[in-house]
Amino acid sequence: MIPRRVLLIQTAFIGDVILVLSLVEAVRRAFPGAELTVMAVPASAPVLENHPDIHRILRYDKRHADRGLAGLRRIEGRVRSEGFDLALVPHRSLRSALIPFLAGIPQRIGFSSSAGRMLFTERVPYRGDAHEIDRDLDLLIPLRARPEVSILPSVYPNAGDESVVLQWMARAGISGGVRPVAVAPGSVWNTKRWPAGSYERLCRLLRERQKAVVLVGGRADVPLCESIAAAAGVPSAAGVLSLLQSAALIRRCRVLVTNDTAPQHLAVAVRTPVVAIFGPTVPAFGFAPAGPRDAVVETPGLRCRPCSIHGGVRCPIGTFVCMNLITPERVLAAIDDVPG
Repeated sequence: MIPRRVLLIQTAFIGDVILVLSLVEAVRRAFPGAELTVMAVPASAPVLENHPDIHRILRYDKRHADRGLAGLRRIEGRVRSEGFDLALVPHRSLRSALIPFLAGIPQRIGFSSSAGRMLFTERVPYRGDAHEIDRDLDLLIPLRARPEVSILPSVYPNAGDESVVLQWMARAGISGGVRPVAVAPGSVWNTKRWPAGSYERLCRLLRERQKAVVLVGGRADVPLCESIAAAAGVPSAAGVLSLLQSAALIRRCRVLVTNDTAPQHLAVAVRTPVVAIFGPTVPAFGFAPAGPRDAVVETPGLRCRPCSIHGGVRCPIGTFVCMNLITPERVLAAIDDVPG
């Protein structure tokens, strides 16, 4: 049966939602007549805006307005009223599996490793040795619609976003023809952050080479970015631009330097090369930048690494050696090696 109304549920972090956009495009290619709705949390949903393959964005505020059993019942009722005939559930939580089950969606496809796997009508193996993009695309296997070639995600800033970015660059003293180096030093996870002092040193080295530098990040990254900006004498757009405006800024940059966090995927989605710094996590987890010109800088051969899938509040052994051994000069060399 060809699906007519499809619900895709990804209520995790911004980076996970960006990566699932590859699955969004694959669904549209396979079923061009279907209407596709994507469910996401409010913090991640803005990255979905303007996407030509998404018919509707369904915001599920699971930690605030829609928290608890009452909130679950409300979102289930909204989903039921839409009459979806297919649910694709890359998010592996019990709640994400429960919603389409309670809403009575007849075909529900998720991963065999999901906490709610018993609620799916079809289960797909979660390949630990694959990139997350390819794992998400595997959800189309039961429909015989998985693309043979991987698809990079895409995001779609509009003309208004571009205008805001050009105005910000002008105020920062960066002409429209200059391609800066973007630097995203933040992360939700403390141990995923390359030290602020290392970012400061990298920014100063870039400035000594007459390279324009811009700092990017969300509201939570403002104190860190302002500190680095003041120390290195570079402008910060952290907390000033929306997600899609940040994507528009990154698209105008020659390269993005970042930790293992959402901005690396945002850069991939606008085809800007990435130099990603990995400490407690490893690319083998499947979340490395997926672009053809991207690079990862890491400290291989440590017995303590990886220490967890997300990183943590502090280094478990108190040394932070995985990050401290990565020098600004080494990251600068990786930037120099980026083609184009």
